[in-house]
Amino acid sequence: MLVVQVYLKIKEKDILSFIDATKENASKSLKEPGIIRFDVQQNLEDPHQFLLTEIYKNIEATLDHKKTAHYKKWRFSVENMMAEPRYSVKYHKIFPLD
Repeated sequence: MLVVQVYLKIKEKDILSFIDATKENASKSLKEPGIIRFDVQQNLEDPHQFLLTEIYKNIEATLDHKKTAHYKKWRFSVENMMAEPRYSVKYHKIFPLD
């Protein structure tokens, strides 16, 4: 399993639009066979900051995800909403192995 955490900082005026677009992307992503989990989280202390936690079956599933129409639509629609470039960190899951 592969866990990807994506960190984003969103402009104030775009927070609600970002949430809507990201929920749509996450909902469609969960239907992909290679995705196990896709969580969208907002920082309680700084509502401009978001964390996407994505769990994939393998590295190939992450590549397949980036080829989907809904991911490409999300990436294009939220690009100008970001206050700074997003970045991700990849982890391998140790426990529990579901």
